[in-house]
Amino acid sequence: MAYTAAIITVSDKGSRGERIDTAGPALAEMLRGEKYEVVYTVIIPDEAADIRQQLVKCADELKVNLILTTGGTGFSPRDITPEATRGVIEREAPGLAELMRAESMKITPHGCLSRSAAGIRGRSLIINLPGSEKGAGENLTAILKPLNHGLKMLLSEGSADCAGNMEQKAPPSMDEWLREAKTDREAPLCGMYLFHTGVVRATAKAEVREGKPSPTVRRLLLSVDREKLKAAEDRAKKLTGIHYVRIWVNEGELSVGDTIMLALVGGDIRDNVAAGLTDFVKDVKTGCVTEKEIY
Repeated sequence: MAYTAAIITVSDKGSRGERIDTAGPALAEMLRGEKYEVVYTVIIPDEAADIRQQLVKCADELKVNLILTTGGTGFSPRDITPEATRGVIEREAPGLAELMRAESMKITPHGCLSRSAAGIRGRSLIINLPGSEKGAGENLTAILKPLNHGLKMLLSEGSADCAGNMEQKAPPSMDEWLREAKTDREAPLCGMYLFHTGVVRATAKAEVREGKPSPTVRRLLLSVDREKLKAAEDRAKKLTGIHYVRIWVNEGELSVGDTIMLALVGGDIRDNVAAGLTDFVKDVKTGCVTEKEIY
């Protein structure tokens, strides 16, 4: 089974363009060699809010199977990746971090200084790796063999790409999203935030849009293309006056009244934000999700 993966590089200098990230690309190459599909990569500063936001995004919105962070696992005052990770995981997986440290100590006694954490959020496995290319590669190599079995157990009903076998997830908190948006570095440029919440309705699309009499909808099978979703998010960020964009899309077998998606857009003035939200939601609906109504 092919699993999806995301790589989050945590580095102040890397996020400012002052240091070239070599660990992230090296991890991506290793994962692709093991038949993983790397669907998302990002470089962020050593800020707890940024780390938590990216982890939640990868787990809840992108529904990535394996999320790797690289950087921020040492003793420096700015090394807070394990603390941020523990703030979002629901269940710890301490054996993975223990194995990485044990294998690292076979190479250098300094391996015991790693504070890496690992855990589960929903159907996503999150693992902290060191910031150096060498250390990150050695740690990932140490756990590659048990990872496949662990992910198989975590996704025992099927991979996150299979909507029919996947459990739907509860939508995130809009209040929490708004609090996080107001701490974003682009917040000073935002004068307004607007939400969009889409839910499953009992009336069929054909009846709503074309006036064709249709049976009552009982369920909705929903799947999402994560790469296209990321591209839609990037496009939305380039719209006039838009400075903040966030999206969550459900998956699986949904019932009437269940939340399909949640979108948040922030920008300068009302007209731009309203237009940006409308364009973004339309882009997601028409190009990123597949829906099948069950009557």
